[in-house]
Amino acid sequence: MVDHAGVLADRVWQRYDRRERLIRYAVLLVTLMVVVWAVRDIDIFWPWVWDAPNQISSLGARMWPPDPSRLAAITSALLETVHIATLATLLTIFIALPVSYIAAQNTTPNRACLWLGRFILVSSRSVNTIIWALLFVAIFGPGVLAGILAIMFRSIGFIGKLMGEAIEEIDRRPVEAMEATGASKAKVIVYAIVPQVMPAFFAIVILRWDINIRESTVLGLVGAGGIGVLLQGAIDTFAWPTVATILTAIIVLVLIGEAITSLLRRKVI
Repeated sequence: MVDHAGVLADRVWQRYDRRERLIRYAVLLVTLMVVVWAVRDIDIFWPWVWDAPNQISSLGARMWPPDPSRLAAITSALLETVHIATLATLLTIFIALPVSYIAAQNTTPNRACLWLGRFILVSSRSVNTIIWALLFVAIFGPGVLAGILAIMFRSIGFIGKLMGEAIEEIDRRPVEAMEATGASKAKVIVYAIVPQVMPAFFAIVILRWDINIRESTVLGLVGAGGIGVLLQGAIDTFAWPTVATILTAIIVLVLIGEAITSLLRRKVI
């Protein structure tokens, strides 16, 4: 007789067989080699890395206590930052919605419009907000206008892509029913597509507004307005207590924006 219990006891369960384990080890080895190569290629000055804790401690001591003497100017700059984010988000809607319509496979008029819409979305998302800001500062000069345009051009790709995906996921039956009755394209959009994507639209816009507030805080570092202008000036003049106050104000602004967006999303969704 065969002792099945003994045979089963001698077998040890393993999640991966020998070939799979070798592949996993090879992938880990290649990943480690790539990381080592990347670290060596970027030429890190390691003495500065080892000295970083001392520098952080020294900088923290110079920033404490925060200096509230410029609180009025900081508050004004924070309001300007919120205005930049809000105006940019509102302007983005008028561009992103048509682009999302032609970038969605089920609503685009033709393949040329489809690829045009997707090219616009990819181009917008491929360029960082700071790069857009540098470009518009060079065109329009330093100021709020450059910041608004930078945020807007960056937001087009975000809102347009997510809205395009929402349009592609709609229920086609209302659209087909209206098309069967001979309804015009405009009526199909207004009565069959828009009602289905409105919840997603509000959620996406609210989320993007929250992101834009965060991104607007650094635009002033390249001269595009907002609280970043004061932050850059304080850093350049080594006014570290003022820097601490500005950083605290930015954190408070972001927290308030997070609370507002959470409240709005609960009301909308």
